[in-house]
Amino acid sequence: MKSAEMLGERKIIDIILNQLERMPSMPIPFGDDVSAVDLGNGKLAVIKTDMLVGKTDVPPQMTLWQAARKAVVMNISDLAAKGARPIALLVSLGLPRHLTEKDVKEIANGLNHGAREYDAYILGGDTNEASDLVISCSAFGIADKNSLMLRSCAKAGDIVAVTGAFGKTAAGLRILLGHMKPPKRFRKKLVDSVLMPRARLVEGLALAQTSAVTASIDSSDGLAWSLHELARASKVGFLIDGLPIAEEVANIAKLRAVDLVELCLYGGEEYELLVTIKPALFEKVSKKVSLIKIGYVTARRKLVLKMHGKTVPIEPRGWEHFKTTLLKS
Repeated sequence: MKSAEMLGERKIIDIILNQLERMPSMPIPFGDDVSAVDLGNGKLAVIKTDMLVGKTDVPPQMTLWQAARKAVVMNISDLAAKGARPIALLVSLGLPRHLTEKDVKEIANGLNHGAREYDAYILGGDTNEASDLVISCSAFGIADKNSLMLRSCAKAGDIVAVTGAFGKTAAGLRILLGHMKPPKRFRKKLVDSVLMPRARLVEGLALAQTSAVTASIDSSDGLAWSLHELARASKVGFLIDGLPIAEEVANIAKLRAVDLVELCLYGGEEYELLVTIKPALFEKVSKKVSLIKIGYVTARRKLVLKMHGKTVPIEPRGWEHFKTTLLKS
């Protein structure tokens, strides 16, 4: 019998989903960023739950306030990927007994700040003792049924784009872990990308109203893995010919021995949106939402990166609980 470590997070999820009875007429199938319930009148209640755990999700130098805020952002980002507007969150806290009253206030303030940052509110939740810090949020939002952005509708010829550059968080985490020492002028922005992530909610809501998006996903598990998730859901492939490397990371690479492809594709924690766009509408959409074009959807179900005249496979790897350890990142 395989252990959880051998199975990995994604296999465990598959096992669990295979034991569940499907709700009739599910608006969003199992395996997408969020779940939903049809409210009628063209509206969906969109639901997301995500958990932050100290050992795996809180890097060195991240404060309790930042960790609590991040727990909210994690959930809001997935709502953004579907074009859902967040309304409220419930929070379950697992708190080690050594935490002080000041620590608890710091966590509460971080939760409140994260929610209000996106015009949502914390309504309540549950608290219990735990051996490690656990902040589990359940976010509730509203979306128009006809403008919902799923993972499963990308078509060959669609343009692949992202809402921002990649590589900063992977570099920032290496800095926090002491594995990289960049020039001082780059350090703050790279470290802040880890400590103060931001959900692309404004962009997600705007994209949902364009009717141009054929597939969408939050990229927090890494650009490569997110591409594979979209490819699997839409039964397509991708040709990526414009790697969205952050300027700070590109500059560091000139000064240090840094693998740009590794940082950009396989880092994770960016919280950007990865979308596919109908080609005839891309220019129009780009005037409303700042997007970086990175490639095309292909009918051939292969994921490849074309760079410097060479074409290489994009590996299906990224952050995965049980298999990935923060301290080894």
